Amino acid sequence: MGLTHDAALAALRKVMDPELHRDIVSLGMAKELKVDGSRVSLEVELTTPGCPLKDTIARDVDTALRAAGASAVDVRFTARVRGAPGVAQSSLTPGVKNIVLVGAGKGGVGKSTVTLNTALSLARMGAKVGVLDADIYGPSLPILTGVEEKPKSKDGQHLEPIEAHGLRLMSIGFLVDPDQAMIWRGPMVTGALLQLMRDVNWGELDYLLLDLPPGTGDVPLTLAQNTRAAGVVLVSTPQDVALADVIRAKLMFDKVGIPVLGIVENMSSFICPHCRQETNIFDHGGARAAAERMGMRFLGEIPLDLAVREGGDRGMPVVEALPDGPQAKAFHYVAQQVAAAVSVQVMKAPRLPVIGAQPRA
Repeated sequence: MGLTHDAALAALRKVMDPELHRDIVSLGMAKELKVDGSRVSLEVELTTPGCPLKDTIARDVDTALRAAGASAVDVRFTARVRGAPGVAQSSLTPGVKNIVLVGAGKGGVGKSTVTLNTALSLARMGAKVGVLDADIYGPSLPILTGVEEKPKSKDGQHLEPIEAHGLRLMSIGFLVDPDQAMIWRGPMVTGALLQLMRDVNWGELDYLLLDLPPGTGDVPLTLAQNTRAAGVVLVSTPQDVALADVIRAKLMFDKVGIPVLGIVENMSSFICPHCRQETNIFDHGGARAAAERMGMRFLGEIPLDLAVREGGDRGMPVVEALPDGPQAKAFHYVAQQVAAAVSVQVMKAPRLPVIGAQPRA
């Protein structure tokens, strides 16, 4: 006798998503199931195109179906990014499924470089991605992307994001003279940031990454009050002083109710381009140890590499310039981990009222 459709479905109910810890049938990931005798085909819809455990799911599906009597299994993968509750319908960012903050406890840890190259990695995986440079005092996105054009408006009310490197970009640096200092008090800064979110036609995005200014000041607090961020990625270098600051940042985000997706260790180690000897200039492994100590996900290590710095200086990020190089692979891994962490937060989040929605009469 051949395998029945019900038996195949029962077998798939035993396949658990390794991140979400629920079976792929109840999650709605198993689709287009077809059984022809003992041959089975199906589509598995991942929660992100950057799923780091795709191969594990494929192996588990194959094992479960063969144990149920299948002689051949054909698994096709698609992806649909789920949105954080209320974000896509919010008055600030309609069409954006997930807002991901990227923060640091102190400056100089390479947060903007990590933000941009992580965004590029997500886009190369197939996601629709935008980046908002939320550092009003020190915008770096124009330099890192090589963009010099000014944003335009089609309707006189909303700015169109700059499209470059496969991303949708916005920064105060695109709007003001690069030699002009932003001498603004806190309320003006937060007001400008909210305008850059609300008055930009972001369109349909899977992820909008916000590159925050360093520290724990007005901007993170304003975002906590006005957005439903899927979570925050914290960037640190390995040495103790940077880790102490990132731990304080983690505690601040905990207090304002923004989930911490994990920590990235940037400038993790330096490999000499001549002799290939590895040197831990800023120590090594401190961020991983801090993540384990505080119960955070460790999102990966980014090397201290000349190509990363050169790419940023000339407006050609390393993920674009050297997509198959070890530097890009490090950012690709971080992007996969970020996407997975966002999926976990989205799937376990309660369905909340839409921010800014009016109560029914």
